[in-house]
Amino acid sequence: MTTLAIVGAGPGLGLAVARRFGREGFSVALIARDAAHLEDLAARLRAEGVTAAGFVADARDRAALRGALDAAADALGPVEVLQYSPIPAREFMKPVLETTADDLVGPLEMSVLGPATAVQQVLPGMRALGRGTVLFPNGGSAVRPRDAVTGTSVAFAGESAYAQLLHEALAPEGIHVAQLIIPLGIGGGEPDHDTDALAERLWSLHVERGDFRTFVRPLA
Repeated sequence: MTTLAIVGAGPGLGLAVARRFGREGFSVALIARDAAHLEDLAARLRAEGVTAAGFVADARDRAALRGALDAAADALGPVEVLQYSPIPAREFMKPVLETTADDLVGPLEMSVLGPATAVQQVLPGMRALGRGTVLFPNGGSAVRPRDAVTGTSVAFAGESAYAQLLHEALAPEGIHVAQLIIPLGIGGGEPDHDTDALAERLWSLHVERGDFRTFVRPLA
C-alpha cells in the first residue's frame, strides 16, 4: 500500500482530497501544526474506512517537516503522492509598498523552502517505486500577482517556478508534477470550486499525468 501525504491538511480541500484518494486504496498522511486537529481529521477518515494518521509539523520548520514525512512513510507506506497546500498566514498579505524584506521571509519559507524540503524528502521513495505525483493547488496570485497579497504573490511565483522545473526534470522518471490554479479560492461559491470538485480535479491530474499547469477556469 502506498501513501498520499498532504502538507497543510485541513477540513476543507485536504479532507476532500484524502477521501478521494482513500477511496482508491491510498493510505493518507495528514501533516499540519495542530495535533488535536489532525487526530479529528484522521478519525473521521478512519470511520469511513480510510487508513489515515496525523503527523505534526509546521511547513516552515524544515526539520519537523522532514521528520513528519519520514514518520508517515514508516507508519503507512512509501509516499507515492505528495500534495503541498498549507494556507498562507494573514500577515503574508500586505500591499507591496507596505511589504518589507522581513515580511517576505515567512512566505518564502512556506512556499519555496517548504516545497523543496518536502519534495526532496519523498523523492527517494518515489524513485524506488518508479512512480509518483506531486500536486500544487494554488490561487490565482501564483500566475497573476496582486498588490493586496504581495507576500503570497512573490512566494507563489517562486513555488510555481520550482514546481515547473520539477515537472520538466522528473517526467522522464515517471514522476508527475502538476499545479492546479484555483482562481476563486477554495469553496469560492461556484460548483467547480467546491472542495469535492477540486479533489476530483486533483485526482484526475494524478491519473492523467498531462500538462504541468491546469486552471479550474480561466482567469478573469
